[in-house]
Amino acid sequence: MQRLLFLLPLFLICLSGCGVYSFTGANIEGKTINMHVLENKARNVVPTLSPTLTSKIRSRILSQTGLSPVTADNADYDVSGTITGYEVTISGVQNTQQASQNRLTITVNIDFKNRKNPKADFSQSFSRFQDFAATQTLQAAEGKLIEDIGNQLADDIFNKAFVNW
Repeated sequence: MQRLLFLLPLFLICLSGCGVYSFTGANIEGKTINMHVLENKARNVVPTLSPTLTSKIRSRILSQTGLSPVTADNADYDVSGTITGYEVTISGVQNTQQASQNRLTITVNIDFKNRKNPKADFSQSFSRFQDFAATQTLQAAEGKLIEDIGNQLADDIFNKAFVNW
């Protein structure tokens, strides 16, 4: 047992030279992040969409990485982006040619800069959707839809930035 307790600190010291890994599989090389508010350039503008998505992405990154948020241009990581799409389409039709399901799709373009490893920089579009009953109005379903889609987008962006998926 004493050998195990002696080897544990040595093991941890060896790991510290390899970057910091979280339990999510994320590789965190830096200490600070600058997360800009997403600009909403979608044709259909929902006033709460930009702050909601920005908050979800920021929360996901901060809760899983231990990074410190800063507003400096020299942060180790810099995340900015634009909401480029907010579209409602028909996703299901009944045999009477009447819509049975509608689909809300939200698309964001994210620019990620990793100042510790510029090879990890990316600019990528992320898109997610949720279906809702055609009997329900968009206004009635919108809050829950944005919540669910925002969580999915935050996961996708986090994984691309820090887990290399």
